[in-house]
Amino acid sequence: MLRRRPRAGAGAGRRGCADAGPAVTGGLSERQRRILWHRAQGLSGPQIAKAEHVAVSTVDWHERVIRHVLGARNITHAVHLATLAGLIGSCIDCGDRAAYLRHLRRGESTDAACRMANARHAVEQRAGLLGPNRPKESAA
Repeated sequence: MLRRRPRAGAGAGRRGCADAGPAVTGGLSERQRRILWHRAQGLSGPQIAKAEHVAVSTVDWHERVIRHVLGARNITHAVHLATLAGLIGSCIDCGDRAAYLRHLRRGESTDAACRMANARHAVEQRAGLLGPNRPKESAA
């Protein structure tokens, strides 16, 4: 039986879709990282749906995408792989540079996800991909 692969940015025209843009980190959107974090905290599908204000079927769909992107056998395996890769951390918003800076301001220890996000930011900054020195895209 052939399964259709979800399109990148699927749901882009739907009303209220918060993750319609391109994938953020490690091929996962922000919503998918939040769903993965909730799973890591032990929440069930309906509990995640309630916390994220989406339908249970939406959570199921995102979990299928997560498993596909990470190459996981099941959602528990996906949580394990995402933790090892630093895609999810100890807080729901861990994994971006803003969370890294928030940890530092509060005097908290930073987790692997935040440290990796800060390192990615530093690499992009050195490559000139951030800020006013960003290369201009040619009009084609």
